[in-house]
Amino acid sequence: MSKNKKIILTAVLLAMQIILSRFLSVKTPILKISFAFIPSCVCAIWLGAKWTVLLNVLGDIIGATLFPTGAFFIGYTISTAISGLIYGLLLYKKEDNSYTDKQFIIRLIISVILVTCISNIGLNTLWISITTGKAFIVLLGTRIVKELIMIPIQIVVILFIEKALRKPFDIYIRSSND
Repeated sequence: MSKNKKIILTAVLLAMQIILSRFLSVKTPILKISFAFIPSCVCAIWLGAKWTVLLNVLGDIIGATLFPTGAFFIGYTISTAISGLIYGLLLYKKEDNSYTDKQFIIRLIISVILVTCISNIGLNTLWISITTGKAFIVLLGTRIVKELIMIPIQIVVILFIEKALRKPFDIYIRSSND
């Protein structure tokens, strides 16, 4: 895939991520339910870790600048970069037959659990504790419940989207007709 296609695809996914994160999400001071993980996972599957980290960092910075919901805090940007790195390293399909569907499902489950534990439960709870002044342990309980509910939802949604977009991606994007 040419670099131009990668840049254009990343830009489209960036726009989707900002819309899903800033406009189509449910937010409270300690919880945010969003489907912004979809563009990140799609980018990870198609483009790899470098592009996914770039997508997530730009999405966080642009979203926080254009549509702020509070003061900008670099911790959330670090969390989203780590999430992009995990997704990109585990989900990237360099070629169409890089790994089987069963291997993809295992990689997806591992990546979602790692992102949930490291970024969402661990780091983001710490950042919320720092920015709101609430005790980390108090926040942890509600965040664990929310994340445990979201794990199977994320896995099923990404499996469905990857399967639905696999053929169009191979025909229109991955083709050598640049």
